[in-house]
Amino acid sequence: MAKAKDINELTRDELTVRLRDLKQEALNLRLQQATGQLTNSARIRIVRRETARIQTALTAKAGA
Repeated sequence: MAKAKDINELTRDELTVRLRDLKQEALNLRLQQATGQLTNSARIRIVRRETARIQTALTAKAGA
């Protein structure tokens, strides 16, 4: 899990790529949960929070 400080140091392009990867991982986790194959249910929460951190950083960079 990345800290907010680490996320703020990334460029807009790096944040966009990371956000796309996290959204893909969230989709995979939801599919695993639906089929009963999910082993680490806490990972869903971690991915969701990191996605929110990245979206916040992108919004801040867009406003600056």
